[in-house]
Amino acid sequence: MKVTLTITWLSLLLLSFYQLACNANQIDNLNRLLNSRKSSNPPRAEPWTELNVRKDVFSPVYVGPQEGMMQSDKIKTLPGQPGGVDFDQYAGYVTVDPKAGRALFYYFVESPQNSSTKPLVLWLNGGPGCSSLGYGAMEELGPFRVNSDGKTLFRNEYAWNNVANVIFLESPAGVGFSYSNTSSDYRNAGDKSTAEDSYTFLVNWQERFPQYKNRDFFITGESYAGHYVPQLAYTILSKNKNTTGTVINLKGIAIGNAWIDDAMCSKGMYDYFWTHALNSDETYAGIQKNCDFVNGNYSSTCSQYLSQGNKVFEELDIYNIYAPLCKSSIPKSPSAASIKDYDPCSGTYVKSYLNLADVQTALHAKSTDWSGCSGVGWTHSPTTILPTIQQLIASGISVWLYSGDTDGRVPVTSSKYSINTLKLPVETAWRSWYTSGEVGGYVVGYKGVIFITVRGAGHTVPSYQPERALIMISSFLEGKLPPPS
Repeated sequence: MKVTLTITWLSLLLLSFYQLACNANQIDNLNRLLNSRKSSNPPRAEPWTELNVRKDVFSPVYVGPQEGMMQSDKIKTLPGQPGGVDFDQYAGYVTVDPKAGRALFYYFVESPQNSSTKPLVLWLNGGPGCSSLGYGAMEELGPFRVNSDGKTLFRNEYAWNNVANVIFLESPAGVGFSYSNTSSDYRNAGDKSTAEDSYTFLVNWQERFPQYKNRDFFITGESYAGHYVPQLAYTILSKNKNTTGTVINLKGIAIGNAWIDDAMCSKGMYDYFWTHALNSDETYAGIQKNCDFVNGNYSSTCSQYLSQGNKVFEELDIYNIYAPLCKSSIPKSPSAASIKDYDPCSGTYVKSYLNLADVQTALHAKSTDWSGCSGVGWTHSPTTILPTIQQLIASGISVWLYSGDTDGRVPVTSSKYSINTLKLPVETAWRSWYTSGEVGGYVVGYKGVIFITVRGAGHTVPSYQPERALIMISSFLEGKLPPPS
């Protein structure tokens, strides 16, 4: 019997409340999580080790009926899309818990050419609690960007579906169009439940799209997806041990400007501020003397210096310290839009577009007051993901960490400090890589991890450097380093 989920008025109101709790961006959600660690009721922080997953390896995973749903999810056309669209696109819901009434929303774009031979890539945005549709698909690596009128789209010639078939997943429930009929799901989200639901989504999605079973599969993402991606990858590898269940052909992970270790990421951020002339010598010296990032000891004196250092959040776009702020009240002509010109107001255009009734209908989405980030409660978050990354290295899958070098929130120093903690030997020396005759960034190969920078890119790498991001991800999927000349 086919399971049908009904979204109630109560769940709609709850979803709207949790979405409106965060109207800003991924920075606010990450800051809120980190501040909650110092509260009287911090999120659980037990490490994501084999003990967390082992008991679940042979537990049953919900698999619902999927017959005919692929075709019903096919998008005829998106409102305002440009002419000449030469690829298939799909969107809809996948039930992950019928008892709770929990369903995750996805947007899927196939490659325009040879989609049957190209790999499958899952993209996850972080937060925690921010939308992979609004950020990843519509502002970064998806096939379209939104014009300043908030009603029409233009083509992204450097979209990642040029080289792969890409799924954008809004998770957990309460983010974007994803929802639950159980209110406690919005209050009690966390790393573990997010990984479990994402895995259940993948198993069901592959039943809906059986042609992608056994396809080479990669997981990518950015920011707090530094938690999501390794945890989901480890869940897949653990579940693959159950030979009676679905085996997902996971080949590798790639995470951009990844928040993977509280101590090293925090220390790296303030070091970046000082080395980029964003903090004074006095502020930096005070932080170095009074703040113990490794043990999480923050005295009142430390807090005062951190407060001085954090003023940069109010003054700049911390996601790209050299980018302009969104101040213009005069929209640009849609005809003037260029994929190579970063528009700091793009998030506003995306929010307007995804709240159009005809757009939500075309996406097969429930009528929702959509927002880029949601205020879901976060009850489980390890302070470090490095042990999980070590386990992934040991498994033999490809592990890439990349970093836009103008990001101030999870800067290149944070990534380097985190990797250095692993004490991996260098196998390929640090060198430059190129695209269009210019240095695209730098790369170093460690035993088990590739670290790559993208020159001139901020936190959301493809937003700022779409061509360089495409060259980088193409190299990752091909299992080779980007070109040296």
